[in-house]
Amino acid sequence: MRTGLRISSLVPSGLAVESVSDSSDSVIVTVRSADVAAKCPLCGSASRRIHSRYTREVADLPCSGKEVRLLVITRRFACEVSHCRRQIFAERFGAALPVRARRTARLECIVHHLGLALGGRPAANFAKRLMLPVSNDTLLRVVRRRTCPPTEPLIVAGIDDWAFRKNHRYGTVVCDLERRRIVALLPDRETATVRAWLSAHPEIRVVSRDRGGGYGEAAAKALPDALQVADRWHLMENSSAAFLGAVRRSMRVIRTAIGATTINPELLTCAERLQYEGYLRRQEINAAIMTLVRDRVPLKEIARRTGHSRNLVRQVSRGQSTDIFRIRQSTLDAHLPFLDAQWTAGCRNGAELWRRLQVQGFQGSLRVVSEWRTRRQRAEKATDQQLQKIPSARTIARLMTTARDHLSKADTVTIAAIEARVPTLVDARTLIERFQAMVRQKIVAELEPWIATASASLIASFASGIIKDKAAVCAAITEPWSNGQTEGQITKLKLVKRQMYGRAKIDLLQARLIGAA
Repeated sequence: MRTGLRISSLVPSGLAVESVSDSSDSVIVTVRSADVAAKCPLCGSASRRIHSRYTREVADLPCSGKEVRLLVITRRFACEVSHCRRQIFAERFGAALPVRARRTARLECIVHHLGLALGGRPAANFAKRLMLPVSNDTLLRVVRRRTCPPTEPLIVAGIDDWAFRKNHRYGTVVCDLERRRIVALLPDRETATVRAWLSAHPEIRVVSRDRGGGYGEAAAKALPDALQVADRWHLMENSSAAFLGAVRRSMRVIRTAIGATTINPELLTCAERLQYEGYLRRQEINAAIMTLVRDRVPLKEIARRTGHSRNLVRQVSRGQSTDIFRIRQSTLDAHLPFLDAQWTAGCRNGAELWRRLQVQGFQGSLRVVSEWRTRRQRAEKATDQQLQKIPSARTIARLMTTARDHLSKADTVTIAAIEARVPTLVDARTLIERFQAMVRQKIVAELEPWIATASASLIASFASGIIKDKAAVCAAITEPWSNGQTEGQITKLKLVKRQMYGRAKIDLLQARLIGAA
């Protein structure tokens, strides 16, 4: 079926085509208004008296790979109302062609969405391929100009910080958790700034935040009647960190439990010997700090006398210490059962072990396997009284919280020895498991007895933090709100920031994020 295509159907509605001229790279369409009269923009009366005419050049959507430019014949009318202050006015063309615009409304919409999706220069390069004449500065101006701040009432707000530059400068993001969109970006994370913004939005009823004190204090002062909800993910992460801290404070007892009491430096590799010497130096520093702590010298004075940071002095005073050997992940970890089997079968040559591992899919070098073979051979020469390399505190914490069915035989023996000799660590693990189960199953009635038990355990500091933020923790257990989607919006914010190489100002970031929502 044949269908006729009219040129007038390709231009914005309300315009009539006068003529069309074509060149190698563009199409020029001369158009005029189809109406015979126009309304005065000041008094609103219609007029038919034409005073004069002039021509506007407006860009429109491309056609067949060519730019399209509209030459709009614009009439000037004389207002027929005698008392109107505007005697002469230019006719308007409606929403299709805004006043003083250099682009049609439909082209402006495309430019706006290109700016939202790609930013400045990338969008300009892509627009050039689409035959859209627009520069990177124009794209950013359009994005800023067409930003429409949300008008819906904000009832449930999520607040968190984000980094302009990590460890140097931070801002604050505020999200509408009901509508899943960013509402505002604040230039810093100071309590006064957040408090001022929250005070300007008294309609907020629920504030979801992390467990840092700044946002909680700002919300309490600005919105005393609002319900504060602690983020559940941070509760779970803080509980795991509390158990890791308990393991670190118990490392000396753990070494005794495993039988790691003495060291023969002759059995250590060069790298291990350097770590051991550093450990001895740290032990001397820790002993000097603990002597001053027992003499009741303030931490600030200890830091001044010893020349060490206050953070290090605080960690040592709380019993935290580093491991002798810092265990790192190795590419051999997944192949250790196979290596043990080959070693037991009598294969002791490093090159042969490496060739057999390559058949199993090992991608590492011969040197890694040779070092493992050397360590294994030296370990067999060590006596039972000499130090065996024990896992790091982080590894022990992971093994103790892993089901026994998923542990190897050697790990099971190690954890069993720790549990038998360090019962306080077992109690701490049980308390952490109870707390995490309470959060997952939303059993708020168990919080009070849990706090009473945990306050006398190795995780007493974590329990103390829960007591200080008890109302928000109870709300986190009972309420459906959490800061998970706020973290997702921060990930989106980081993507947009990195698209512009971290050079965008906060108003442009906010315009792109709010406009995209």
